[in-house]
Amino acid sequence: MEYSFLKIESKDGICIMKVSAPKSLNALNSTILKEIDDFVSNLDKSVRVLIITGDGEKAFVAGADIAEMANLNEQQGYEFSKLGALAFRRIETLEIPVIAAVNGFCLGGGCELAMACDIRIASNKAKFGQPEVGLGITPGFSGTYRLAKLVGQGYAKEMIFTGKVIKADEALRIGLVNAVYEPEELMDKAMEMAQTIKEKAPLALQYAKECINESYDLYADGAIEMENKDFGRCFATEDQKEGMAAFLEKRKPNFVGK
Repeated sequence: MEYSFLKIESKDGICIMKVSAPKSLNALNSTILKEIDDFVSNLDKSVRVLIITGDGEKAFVAGADIAEMANLNEQQGYEFSKLGALAFRRIETLEIPVIAAVNGFCLGGGCELAMACDIRIASNKAKFGQPEVGLGITPGFSGTYRLAKLVGQGYAKEMIFTGKVIKADEALRIGLVNAVYEPEELMDKAMEMAQTIKEKAPLALQYAKECINESYDLYADGAIEMENKDFGRCFATEDQKEGMAAFLEKRKPNFVGK
């Protein structure tokens, strides 16, 4: 399949997938989500480690495409959430290790994409957040589940309830990322880590990943499905319409709780 929004490089068992929609800071629309799902579903068996990053210097992925979401109804909101959740769950359950090299803005759906990866390393220019409540919606691509799992409920609730954006050093402090590097070092460090992992026994890596994922929480799919439904419910509210209209019109939203 030819991809419009992904750039793929593969050499010696290490593959790099770049999300590439620079005009929108790599924001995730339904086409990009379908391309990610297709690519991960059909990943060549020779690939031993996958690195996911964003194209350009400004963003890993700055969020989901608000222009596409703004006029969705409840069922369409659920389906959009499900589309992203399934693609990201496929990344999480890949048999091989996946490294997120976070090179810039990593917000909303971008943060959720990074969290679906096994390991996250970041540029010191990277910024992280789940700002969805400011748009009248919840995180929709498994963010409520994975953020709490990675940093604990306290930090997850603070980030999601306030919608605040944190810098890379704060992300490191709370355990959202494993390491922070200068921007020019990031991909070299990602490749260095991938090379180290590639030298290990493939089946042992596969089994270790499965064991960590499955023993940590046996109810991931149920938690993710609950989030999909709640995300969809947001699109039956006036606040969602107001939040996204305000974003697109570059003004402050006026939420009324309906």
